[in-house]
Amino acid sequence: MASEKVLNQKKEEVKKLAEEMKEAKLILLTDYRGINVADDTVLRKDLRNANATYRIIKNNITRRALAECGLEGLDEKLEGPTAVVISNEDYLEPSKIIYKYSKDNDFYQIKGGVIEGKVMTTEEIITLAKLPSRETLLSMLAGALLGNISKVAVALNEVKKQKEEAGEKVTVAVAAEEPAQVEEAKAETTDAE
Repeated sequence: MASEKVLNQKKEEVKKLAEEMKEAKLILLTDYRGINVADDTVLRKDLRNANATYRIIKNNITRRALAECGLEGLDEKLEGPTAVVISNEDYLEPSKIIYKYSKDNDFYQIKGGVIEGKVMTTEEIITLAKLPSRETLLSMLAGALLGNISKVAVALNEVKKQKEEAGEKVTVAVAAEEPAQVEEAKAETTDAE
């Protein structure tokens, strides 16, 4: 039977882990079987750069900490060797790092996890990890918007050419700061006709 000192240490470990999990945006459970020291070092460094921690924690401690946080549905994932990834800042970047690592190493697997308090399946985490980064999505949006603006400009230029060829006067309306300026521009156009 474990001594009271050991039990108190374990209770304290559960309490600290539970507090960390309550603040976390991401908690990932992974099976780290077969990982060598060199790969482990690289993975830990990549996760540190993404402001995430990577620790090997006994399944019983993890199970109790998750229960203390009210997170259910991961008990069956806590079988065999389990590493825990926790991030308080971002859930996407650490998920991408773990997914890429698991893709490159057949023996390394994502078991499941929690994203912003919601228990997620392995498939949901992988789907999320496959999404482009925020910066990539913003550049795609900017490119799409600029493409549409360019198309409008080309179309307006074509309309202008057609009107000039037909001998019509072309007026370009520019958004004015004062409504009176818009009315003046309309009056000038009407007078000129």
